[in-house]
Amino acid sequence: MHLRPLHSLSRILLVTCAVGLGTTALLARDTTSSPSTPTPNSTQTPPQPTQDQSSSSAPAAAPAAQAPAPASTNAPEVPFASRTDIFVGYSYLAPHGSVTIPGGASVGLTGPITYSAINYGAIASATRYFDRWVGAQIEYSVHPDGNNDGAQVLSGGIVFRYPTQDVTPFVHFEAGAVKLGGPFKQPYTWGPSLTAGGGLDYGIGHHFALRVFQADYQYYHVNFGPQNPYPTGGRANLNVARLSAGLVYRMGNITPPPPIAYQCAASPASVYPGDPVTITGTPTNLNPKKTPTYSWTGNNGVKVTGDNTTGNVDTNGLNPGSYSVTGHITQGQKAGQFADCTANFEVKQFEPPTISCSASPTTLKPGDSATITAQGVSPQNRPLTYTYSTSAGQVNGTNNTATLNTAGAPAGPITVTCNVADDKGQTASTTTTVNVEQPPPPPQPKTQTLCTINFDRDKRRPARVDNEAKACLDDVALNLQRQSDATAVVVGSSATGEKQGPKLAAQRAVNTKDYLVKEKGIDASRIQVRTGNEAGKQAQNYLVPSGANFDSDVQGTTQVNEDSVKPQARTAPAKPHHKKKAAAQ
Repeated sequence: MHLRPLHSLSRILLVTCAVGLGTTALLARDTTSSPSTPTPNSTQTPPQPTQDQSSSSAPAAAPAAQAPAPASTNAPEVPFASRTDIFVGYSYLAPHGSVTIPGGASVGLTGPITYSAINYGAIASATRYFDRWVGAQIEYSVHPDGNNDGAQVLSGGIVFRYPTQDVTPFVHFEAGAVKLGGPFKQPYTWGPSLTAGGGLDYGIGHHFALRVFQADYQYYHVNFGPQNPYPTGGRANLNVARLSAGLVYRMGNITPPPPIAYQCAASPASVYPGDPVTITGTPTNLNPKKTPTYSWTGNNGVKVTGDNTTGNVDTNGLNPGSYSVTGHITQGQKAGQFADCTANFEVKQFEPPTISCSASPTTLKPGDSATITAQGVSPQNRPLTYTYSTSAGQVNGTNNTATLNTAGAPAGPITVTCNVADDKGQTASTTTTVNVEQPPPPPQPKTQTLCTINFDRDKRRPARVDNEAKACLDDVALNLQRQSDATAVVVGSSATGEKQGPKLAAQRAVNTKDYLVKEKGIDASRIQVRTGNEAGKQAQNYLVPSGANFDSDVQGTTQVNEDSVKPQARTAPAKPHHKKKAAAQ
């Protein structure tokens, strides 16, 4: 076989495999010595119901009346074990042996010719496991290296493995055939082969693993025989070291699934006759490839409906007492494929309603009203009817709110009684108190500010009361008509810097009064006109009720002398018409 320049590669591969083996061994020891973390779908324990509310059972487990012990959240998981492994990788071959060629002396070969390492090769295997530990394997490796010098091995045998949480060591023993090329132009020839070795896989996911190393001892026996026309025959008995690494694709899972577990609970756990009860079942460890079947049964005449994880209980007609409902789930008839659970609930005796009563506000002025709020509660949620009564005034209401009217009631406390009754005739009553204050003395009348009219729209007649002011003055007149003993005060103003400002302010007040007297029919004696110190082309109107003092309520005004300021007409005088001169004939 030809000499190769990559002898150092074999040493590098040996060192790499040794380092990988040591690192993986340490990782495996740390993994197995540490408690595993529970996964969301496997080791978490659902909330356990109380003994009176729910329980669960599985075949060959504790009796149904007892709740199952919660699963430990720190219990290690069963390591994954695949059903089939497909391995593809790189392979290095180091044969140890030689071939003595008959008649080699004729061509200058006086001794045996040794084989040397083959640095490049590929390997593939398929393994089918019978259980977690033992399987059958077929393997093929090829190490080509030019003409008439290489090796191909096809073998099969048995594999033993030990799956752990992350790593899987294995050993295998195989027998087969090798197609071997000679080191001195011997043609490829078939012969028997034996293989014994082992390796280590490191899981990198559910379907993949990294074969850190595979180290095998192989024995090849090939008889090349005499070869013509060249003396290239001979017999090879080789002891071979083969090192491999690559990727493993894992299929299937022979880890037995955990048995189905079933828990159920009643909500609510205590009801009154006629109230619904919902039984909720929580199954775990179901086979996602099978559709589960659910059923529900009750004791002592309990009627349960439902064909899924929820059962509905009709409590109509049930006497007070304790009852139970049993749920059943199945995905098959084999052990671990079905389970039962039991939930308990209680039907209670009807109880009378209760009521609370409050008033808002609790203190009123004479004639004011208060809102009475009653809150009735029926423990069995029966329909309720409310009625009310009072020691003074009037109270009206038929639901949980009523209104207390204190008109005509004397000052002092008023007691309101709130009553509630359910449809079974059971009643409850309570009271609340409202206090009516002594009436306060009547307030001193005050001058009221009504509305303001503006005079900034007519530039030629800046004191004219235009149509925009009618709405305001109509409201002033209406207030005077409603309060026959009240008077009005009109306060005129002028803008800052306005020419003849004081005169315009007085004229605006007089014109406003003139409109109220002539247009609205208000007695002139009930209207005063004044000027004020506010800036603006406007007239402010005030209503002075009987008993009010305008000068104390509104200060800074001056009485207008109506003898010197006369009202102006609202409409402009007609313009004279000039006749056109006759056209010259």
